[in-house]
Amino acid sequence: MLPNTGKLAGCTLFITGASRGIGKAIALKAAKDGANIVIAAKTAEPHPTLPGTIYTAAEEIEAAGGKALPCIVNVREEQQIINAVEKAVKTFGGIDILVNNASAISLTGTLETATKKVNLMMDVNVRGTYLTSKACLPHLRKSKNPHILNLSPPMNLNPMWFKNHCAYTISKYGMSMCVLGMAEEFRGEVAVNALWPKTAIHTAAMDMLGGAGIEKQCRKTDILADAAYCILTKPKTFTGNFIIDEVLLREEGVKDFDVYAIAPGHPLMPDFFLDVEIDTTAMKQEGYGAGQEEKKLGRSQQEEVDAAKAKTESAAAMPSGPVAETFGVIQGAVTEEYVRSTQGVFQFELSGDGGGTWYIDLKTKGGSAGFGKPPVTADVVMSMSSADFVKMFTGKLKPTLAFMTGRLRIKGNMALAIKLEKMLSQLNSKL
Repeated sequence: MLPNTGKLAGCTLFITGASRGIGKAIALKAAKDGANIVIAAKTAEPHPTLPGTIYTAAEEIEAAGGKALPCIVNVREEQQIINAVEKAVKTFGGIDILVNNASAISLTGTLETATKKVNLMMDVNVRGTYLTSKACLPHLRKSKNPHILNLSPPMNLNPMWFKNHCAYTISKYGMSMCVLGMAEEFRGEVAVNALWPKTAIHTAAMDMLGGAGIEKQCRKTDILADAAYCILTKPKTFTGNFIIDEVLLREEGVKDFDVYAIAPGHPLMPDFFLDVEIDTTAMKQEGYGAGQEEKKLGRSQQEEVDAAKAKTESAAAMPSGPVAETFGVIQGAVTEEYVRSTQGVFQFELSGDGGGTWYIDLKTKGGSAGFGKPPVTADVVMSMSSADFVKMFTGKLKPTLAFMTGRLRIKGNMALAIKLEKMLSQLNSKL
């Protein structure tokens, strides 16, 4: 891990969403130098499912060697931001660093994303970042080495990162556009950069998105804290950069990345918005946009292309092959306990050999699985290649990874989709 140097001693950091997760990790790293931390977050009372409040975070920060100022801030409310900034300046004499960490997420398609969810993501991610930056900038400009750091990705225009969660992508790229614009607007005065993880990071949000067992595919928040510390201790001439945590830390001489892993040696899930090859079967992207270099298709993507050219079997005929065999095993493994605990109907639209429409009914008494439309309306519709479906149901491809890399498209109830992943982990031994 990256050692502390003491460079942030006496500096004041205003961090949104610092009551837990990545924001708190960055705060604790700075606190070890003796920094002042403004915890600008919503959670004042204990949350029923999420850990930590602004007050418990303040206790941890002070125990680590820093000074803490907990402020109740919902970044959707401009006056709350302004009040917290004024309180920070009155308490600590100024603001040296702003970390825009607060974020909202909904991994849903255009038709499945409720308007209130769209508003939430745009308000928190884009508008909140913009307004907090605006409120802090007059004070940042008075600092000797001011920084704004947004937790947002490089703006990758590969359509894969838009098709499954368009609103979320727009909102995160909005944060990145703030970096692009403000870095140039305040060049020479305030450094403005973006930081994004190469792999999934284990937080309470990731637990909700990925379900049980997802943590083994993640790194700890410490890696982002170390990368943020490295950025924030650089001179203000280091600006306008879109930084990936591991890339930066390797440049800084860090060689042991197992220390950041939840389960050292376990395969890691790549984060959103980064085009990387996951394994030998991972999809490689085609060229997108004018002037992009043509890229070779990966095996999974080629299967889908080939499948589109081929004639599928008649819907009246029961397909044979690995998909049919897998559904046969699933049918035999369905129990009343699965039905009672899941209460969902899953429809699969599969391309390739043995493809077509299949279903798993874990809502109707007794449960069932097979070829064709489900006996009742599906709660979740999943689209993918037949080959990836078999890999998913035999434990060779994690559903979360398939979704994040664009190999699985989900419409409908995401919570039920996560329940299916939990069931898969129990079924794998039988498949």
